Amino acid sequence: MNLYGVKSIYKFEMARMRRTVMQSVLAPVISTSLYFVVFGSAIGSRMGDIDNVSYGAYIIPGLVMLSLLMQSISNASFGIYMPKFSGTIYEVLSAPVSYVEIVLGYVGAAATKSTILGLIILATARMFVDYSVLHPFWMVSFLILTSITFSLFGFIIGIWADGFEKLQIVPMMIVTPLVFLGGTFYSIDMLPEAWQTISLFNPVVYLISGFRWAFYGVSDVHVAISVGMTLVFLALCMTTIWWIFKTGYRLRS
Repeated sequence: MNLYGVKSIYKFEMARMRRTVMQSVLAPVISTSLYFVVFGSAIGSRMGDIDNVSYGAYIIPGLVMLSLLMQSISNASFGIYMPKFSGTIYEVLSAPVSYVEIVLGYVGAAATKSTILGLIILATARMFVDYSVLHPFWMVSFLILTSITFSLFGFIIGIWADGFEKLQIVPMMIVTPLVFLGGTFYSIDMLPEAWQTISLFNPVVYLISGFRWAFYGVSDVHVAISVGMTLVFLALCMTTIWWIFKTGYRLRS
């Protein structure tokens, strides 16, 4: 294991976060805070409880997950796309660094940035809504597991994309709708039976449900299923990345 290589990639990516703190940290924190103000404080105070949890507190896990998914994908995809765009990816591929070490560097940095951002958003939410964390260990575990999984997904998008516009297609056109329809602002038990069944095909439902269980002990699906579905998606992403480096897909051409 070339730890110096992993450390170099990791430190370079983390330095980019410090250089773009307005875009990387402040922008998502402010935009998520607006949700807390509107739906948590203003509208939430006039709505009833869901599963004995106040509406403002109930939506916190979903909103944190929204920022976490978007930033994990964005950080990882941009991190690997820029070397492709500038041509420096060939220097990385020719260096004495294995593909495992390359992934550890880029994905590790992206997951670290997303986890830090998620914790900052949670701290910011306390200013607007009162909430509790019933299972702190599982809350942090879900936070880290989701960050790693979707950073791997973002890494795949960054390799697949051949233009800046493609970096935004999947987060904006697919991930964001799935998050909003995945129980961020409601429990899927409130939907008609047919739509409940359809919602179970949305993978984000399992992420938000498991994360919400860590806060309040309530969930739309069993927490073991949430963890299992997340691990399945993690395995799919790892297998895809292995195939990409094995075949050189969009890396050597």
